[in-house]
Amino acid sequence: MSKIKSTHLLADELVIDNIYIIRDQKVLLDSDLAALYCVETKRLKEAVRRNRDRFPKDFMFELTINELASLRTHFASSKGGNRYAPMAFTEQGVAMLSSVLNSEIAIAVNIQIIRVFARMRGLLTTHKDILQQLEKAEKHLAIHDSEIAVIFEYLKQLLEPPSRDRIGFKRKSEPNLSHTLFTRVAIR
Repeated sequence: MSKIKSTHLLADELVIDNIYIIRDQKVLLDSDLAALYCVETKRLKEAVRRNRDRFPKDFMFELTINELASLRTHFASSKGGNRYAPMAFTEQGVAMLSSVLNSEIAIAVNIQIIRVFARMRGLLTTHKDILQQLEKAEKHLAIHDSEIAVIFEYLKQLLEPPSRDRIGFKRKSEPNLSHTLFTRVAIR
């Protein structure tokens, strides 16, 4: 038993590359799971259909024609290519598969897949915390930005020379007196 488990350990990347988000859920498709379990897709589906009551809709669902078409166009390849719609298994559905498929490889693969899902959940939680902290920092920066803009406006006002009127009496617009005096003096 341990010999099979140790020779059939999966790289996390292999599992992660086969996880898709469909209907806002992380799922693995039947054909990908069958390849990981080293069984034919047909046999995996038979085992699931024989034990249909173990797979409620939140554990496993069949893809619609639109979902399948979207998946095909997204990856530019035929996923499955069978005449039946692929089955998509959530984390709970993958865990349930270990009770349906009684092989040492299936159990070892399921343990690996469940560990990958758990690590992904942990990473998402960590990233969510980091995102919340960044949002808080962004809010503080937005407040500080507006306060800094006000400070710069005051500094600009201090650097500009004030526009002041000259101190003293203002004359009304009179004709040039020096010219009229000069002409009077010349007449005398």
